Amino acid sequence: MSLAILTVLGLILLKLSLNILLPRQWTLQQTLSDAYLTYEKSYAQRIPFEDLTSATSPWPAQPQSTTTVVDIGRTPGGSSVSGTVYRTRVPDPGNFPVDGGTGTTTTNPAAMKIWKVQSVLTYQIGDHTYVKSRTVTRAQ
Repeated sequence: MSLAILTVLGLILLKLSLNILLPRQWTLQQTLSDAYLTYEKSYAQRIPFEDLTSATSPWPAQPQSTTTVVDIGRTPGGSSVSGTVYRTRVPDPGNFPVDGGTGTTTTNPAAMKIWKVQSVLTYQIGDHTYVKSRTVTRAQ
């Protein structure tokens, strides 16, 4: 009788410990994805403007985009968490037509070039797919 009670008690405690660990694992993977997107944001902020707007830019002009499979990080157990990054850039409507906009010397007298640089990260936890994005506005 006591062995049966100890077995049931052990199974209940095991179930409770698993219920505690699952949200922690999800939080860890969210932290990994946020950290990777911080890298994407800093990369978009530091790339020279000439490289950003070139034909070989990591962020091609919309409607084109680049797709890259990335390793976001590793969990404490050593398993890899991966995702897919989609990069694109969108011109401001006030840019001159050569820079993707419809601006004129009247609407854009300073000849500003403004681009929204967007990185979108998709990753999967269990059966759910998550999407996060970061957008940086660059001007010259």
